[in-house]
Amino acid sequence: MKLIFASSNKNKFIEIKKIIPKNIELRNLKEINFFKEIPENEDTIEGNATFKAKYIHSKFNINVFADDTGLEVQALGGKPGVHSARFAGNERNSEKNITKLLKELKNIKNRKARFKTIIALVLNEKFYQFEGIINGEILLSKKGNNGFGYDSIFKPDGYKKSFAELSINVKNKISHRALAMKKLIDFISKVKS
Repeated sequence: MKLIFASSNKNKFIEIKKIIPKNIELRNLKEINFFKEIPENEDTIEGNATFKAKYIHSKFNINVFADDTGLEVQALGGKPGVHSARFAGNERNSEKNITKLLKELKNIKNRKARFKTIIALVLNEKFYQFEGIINGEILLSKKGNNGFGYDSIFKPDGYKKSFAELSINVKNKISHRALAMKKLIDFISKVKS
């Protein structure tokens, strides 16, 4: 089965490629000659994921999935949430996003947070959604060099290391994206059989 991942984020593609079974031929947008940025104008993580999947499906009429992820910090009322990638501005600069978040959490004891991923799938003209959530906390400073985005300041519950300190193999078992992908993969394997 061929499946397009509707994202131009290379890091996400690499992460998902390691999770997805070999019997699913995963392709990125460049492989179908799509080089534009898909708009992310919705008010929710669910809305952005849905829009991206349906947008690519409408243009190419292929099986496609898209994800959207947000970091939701309890003390900030769920921010940055749907605006996680652009928290410090439209240039999507991870370092600036982290700096802004740590500044907003300065002197705040409650550092509980969660990563939430929604995957929207258009398969054989039908639409589905899958959710993955991992709870944790925001560290006082960056730790680790692996991963991307907010990984260096997020420590998942039950672990002593940040996402950026964990190996990719461990992260790909416990992360929000991995949990949502597992639901997607389980669903696809049932549809095929």
